[in-house]
Amino acid sequence: MVGIDLWKRLYYYPWHSLTTIMAAFELKSTPKKMKEEVSNESMANEDTEKMISPFTLDGSTDKKGNPAIKAKTGRWNSAALLLVNYGMCTLAFFGVGVNLVLFLTRVLQQENAVAANNVSKWTGTVYIFSLVGAFLSDSYLGRYLTCAIFQMIFLAGLALLSLSSSFLLVKPSGCGDGKLECNPVSAAGTGVFYLSIFLIALGSGGYQPTVATLGSEQFDENDPIEKHSKIAFFSYFYFALNAGSVLSNTLLVYYEDSGKWIMGFWLSTGSAALALVLFLLGTPGYRHLKPSGNPLTRIAQVFVAAIRKWSVKVPENGEMLYELEGKESAIAGSRKVPHSNEFRFLDKAATLTDGEYSTSAWRLATVTQVEEVKCVLKMLPIWLCTIIYSVVFTQMASLFVEQGAAMESNVGSFHIPPASMSLFDILSVLFFIVIYRRLLVPLLSRFTKNPRGLSELQRMGVGLVIGSLAMLVAGLLEVQRLKRVTNKQQPSSLSILWQIPQYVLIGASEVFMYVGQLEFFNGQAPDGLKSFGSSLCMASMSLGNYVSIILVTIVMKVTVVEGSPGWIPGNLNFGRLDNFYFMLAGLTVVDLVAYMFCAKWYKYIKVEENEKSEVALMMI
Repeated sequence: MVGIDLWKRLYYYPWHSLTTIMAAFELKSTPKKMKEEVSNESMANEDTEKMISPFTLDGSTDKKGNPAIKAKTGRWNSAALLLVNYGMCTLAFFGVGVNLVLFLTRVLQQENAVAANNVSKWTGTVYIFSLVGAFLSDSYLGRYLTCAIFQMIFLAGLALLSLSSSFLLVKPSGCGDGKLECNPVSAAGTGVFYLSIFLIALGSGGYQPTVATLGSEQFDENDPIEKHSKIAFFSYFYFALNAGSVLSNTLLVYYEDSGKWIMGFWLSTGSAALALVLFLLGTPGYRHLKPSGNPLTRIAQVFVAAIRKWSVKVPENGEMLYELEGKESAIAGSRKVPHSNEFRFLDKAATLTDGEYSTSAWRLATVTQVEEVKCVLKMLPIWLCTIIYSVVFTQMASLFVEQGAAMESNVGSFHIPPASMSLFDILSVLFFIVIYRRLLVPLLSRFTKNPRGLSELQRMGVGLVIGSLAMLVAGLLEVQRLKRVTNKQQPSSLSILWQIPQYVLIGASEVFMYVGQLEFFNGQAPDGLKSFGSSLCMASMSLGNYVSIILVTIVMKVTVVEGSPGWIPGNLNFGRLDNFYFMLAGLTVVDLVAYMFCAKWYKYIKVEENEKSEVALMMI
């Protein structure tokens, strides 16, 4: 009894209070029009709800595979735990990532351009691994198991990095602080270092899109109140990401910048270990959706079936196309998707021919299977237009830090680590998420007639505009920085605090772009590809990093001529980093124009609402 009482005091009561506050805050911040919609929908369904058991109606189950009970599973109790888990993993990840460029230049003694490209390669690899996690989650392992496995890989990579730094890399102790040089690192030390950071990349990349989807699935779309909480979850998810970054961008960065790399890495390892423990503690309360099988096979089947029937004429009436009877979909755990008129050539796969006798998926696909492929094809142009923004975003972890290192970083007797300036990006994100949900959504909803204020596509467009402004401001700052250089071998006399506006603008753009992306890709992805939808946002970051590498490489080859060190030399005082920033601002404007055409062309998908779960009805 004493043990149970202690558990309630230390865990249950504080956690219950936190989730109650979150639910109340979300209800208060809901626009009046949306509240009326929830109220009307609830009243319309009141009689029906009385007839069913208190089980979820979206097909989700508890850990034993039984229909999930609403009062005991999911909702903000589980979602808030996943948000805290994600915040702590983020703290661990950025405890390594934010200062990685300085670790490469100071400890591994790499040149600025080489280090910036290596950070971009690593960051790109992190997010490309999100596709691996999404595939396993959607296809075979499910969200929970995928999250658990990749968190363990993440923790193993952090532990290996901490150990290798202690015994192989940071020699002598305290080196790499900008004053004391480190000894050359051995080939073995370099190999272990890269093994550890790519284990971190694999673990973090596979975990992130899966935990985003698992968190959103703690809310039942068939429940009007939970449906709106699910929409709000992605704002809180990005809030948790940045809240978790606060310590890594202040305390950990400060320690690492002063040469205490080992302490910083061990603190990251401890945060990841505690996050894993919290995740496992929440196991009894999570809701689960069954994986839908290999989506690559389903997509291939649609194309093969369409090619086999290339000469077949598609009926004008979409209702004549092949689909299963009733509400059950051919894709396990997925709702049906009504027919759409885009990419009509794919409808051949669902066209019944005279004397059709074979229902093999390689010869005949259902409308839902065809629409799943169409959804992916329709999202791709939007996704491609987000890559240039990710190029802009990735500069914060590389060139912004190097620019800050070439500025006056002392305020009185206090030294500001250049990487810690990203704290202003984090604070900007936290500030604008609250401002957007509490002020802008109610205000904008009056003009747009959209209870969300702006659609996801509109939010992403605003993010592109602000991102372009951030690059313009960064370029103008670099012009002023160069004017304040008196000794080419010394940093400029311009204070590093002048970087605050560009970090704040990047943060504001994230609230519109990345939160909009999470909502858009997860909401528009069919049920069998939800984790894939979440991973598209991270895959955009991945390609953004790779494109950044290409741009930096091209710029250095073109601008390094006889007598000129190029735009981004080892010593920025001899370069023209401002030109690179202005180039990115221009590319973002061009990208915005292309994005506007794609957004105007895009048609939102619709899914058929589930009928009341037969299993739940049977258990009354």
